[in-house]
Amino acid sequence: MRTGCIQMGIRMKPNELWAEGMGQDRLVRGILRELGGRTMVLGLGSDLIEIARIEKSIERFGVRFLERVFTPAEIAYCQRKKHAAESFAARFAAKEAGAKALGTGISHGIAWPEIEVRREATGKPVLHWSGRALARAQAMGVRRTSLTLTHARELALAVVVVED
Repeated sequence: MRTGCIQMGIRMKPNELWAEGMGQDRLVRGILRELGGRTMVLGLGSDLIEIARIEKSIERFGVRFLERVFTPAEIAYCQRKKHAAESFAARFAAKEAGAKALGTGISHGIAWPEIEVRREATGKPVLHWSGRALARAQAMGVRRTSLTLTHARELALAVVVVED
């Protein structure tokens, strides 16, 4: 291992990179930091949803559905839109994509409102983690999350990338 470290240009001793009980992902991140501090993709998630599906859920379950899936801020934002179902669908897809990027999916420990779509002052959408989603992101070493949303007449798509 030590020879390998020297050949790779790493000046740290193996025991400084690897401690007993340390996960392999932390070892890899330690090596990457030594090699120049580059970021590494830790997870990728995408989701494509039919807008009509969200529209039907809103019609059928109303406020109960909205409050189960979305935060009050997300509900207020989407309801201001002329085509609210498109915005709700894009946020629904973002939550699914975010959970996939964390490697859990929804219903495997992470609740819908723990992944929230917010907007920066520029209008750029960003994901905000809370609760168990935040705990999972921290455990993975997530330092940066990228989100892109798009929707057309019938479909909404979200892609999430989490990096160290």
